[in-house]
Amino acid sequence: MAIIELKVPSPGESITEVIIARWVKNTGDVVEKDEVLAEIDSDKATLTLNAEEGGKIEVLAAEGDTVKVGQVVVKIDTSFKAEAKAEAPKAEVKAEPKKETPAPAATQKAAPAAETKTYATGTAAPAAAKLMAENNISASQINGTGKDGRITKQDVLAALSNGLPTAAKVLSNSWQGGRDKDRSKMTSLRKTVAKRLVSVKNETAMLTTFNEVDMSAIYAIRAKYKDKFKEVYGNNVGFMSFFTKAVTEALYHFPAVNGMIDGDELVYNKYCDIGIAVSAPKGLMVPVLRNAELMSLAQIEAGIKDLAVKARDGKLTIADMEGGTFTITNGGVFGSMMSTPIINPPQSAILGMHNVVERPMAVNGQVLIRPMMYVALSYDHRIIDGRESVGFLVKVKEMLENPTRMLFGGKNPEEILLGL
Repeated sequence: MAIIELKVPSPGESITEVIIARWVKNTGDVVEKDEVLAEIDSDKATLTLNAEEGGKIEVLAAEGDTVKVGQVVVKIDTSFKAEAKAEAPKAEVKAEPKKETPAPAATQKAAPAAETKTYATGTAAPAAAKLMAENNISASQINGTGKDGRITKQDVLAALSNGLPTAAKVLSNSWQGGRDKDRSKMTSLRKTVAKRLVSVKNETAMLTTFNEVDMSAIYAIRAKYKDKFKEVYGNNVGFMSFFTKAVTEALYHFPAVNGMIDGDELVYNKYCDIGIAVSAPKGLMVPVLRNAELMSLAQIEAGIKDLAVKARDGKLTIADMEGGTFTITNGGVFGSMMSTPIINPPQSAILGMHNVVERPMAVNGQVLIRPMMYVALSYDHRIIDGRESVGFLVKVKEMLENPTRMLFGGKNPEEILLGL
């Protein structure tokens, strides 16, 4: 008998403990090689523990337990491989008798018809009708037990006692007046997020500046080319790709916004690794698009889609979320009108997008209805001055309202032609 011990893998250099989030397999199960045995929560991501060999497993830790990296949590008895494979032919033996029972199948169809009960919803007795009217109950909601399906007062009272919604309940809110409480243990990921958010507020000089963007030009481009774009690239063209491209161009003109503080030094990144905040089942995660400044809109859309799918399926790795230089978060998908996003350390700035609302705007002396979005830039004032933060946000606004600027380093084609 050969026993293999599976140890908790290391999610990263600084992580020494993880939590067993969920056992996919249990003690006594026979598994195949590479089959997922458990999901493990770390401070930064959710990992999976896979079987190194096939066999019968013995689980050594319970769900919710905090375990050390390198600790043995599963044992696999590889001598049970043959038994797992031998079980497969048994399914064929069971399949043969099914062909010999056509007659019972016919009787089975007839049986439900005989068992089905249809309750008449006849007229209600006077006392029952009055009670139904007081509670806004229709005859179709009650099974009458009186003669010929007649609804009695007892039928109405029984229905109410079994939880039939009354008019008062329908008009009330969702609270039921209980005094119960639910408690659940914080996951490692939620603990880490909480600590980081508090540290940002305590350790940075965070300010937020706002502006608004007329989305008419982007709406027009999407309406004109969305079908052809999807035909060529297989993805829809969304707002996020335009914002990402505009941000990378604006970062070139305002490098401090793309920088960070490292001890006593200021670090200015000459590349744009853009973190895209996405909502995942286990909380907010920020995977990173590497060298987004070199990507086309189609490449950005494909990259964001891939990261969003990995986040939804819990397959983001620590490598997917490390090393960003700037972050974009879109609260508009949830209906947010305006917010002050919190910086994602050690970065120095984050751009918040919001929902698009049609509002009356003064355009060339006329009042026109335009699709407008508020945008917010939260930044660390220790490295980014007010002039740079406002200038950066204005540059982003200019390129979104005139997208051709993204092709010419943030300038108009006429300015390029004139050498300005």
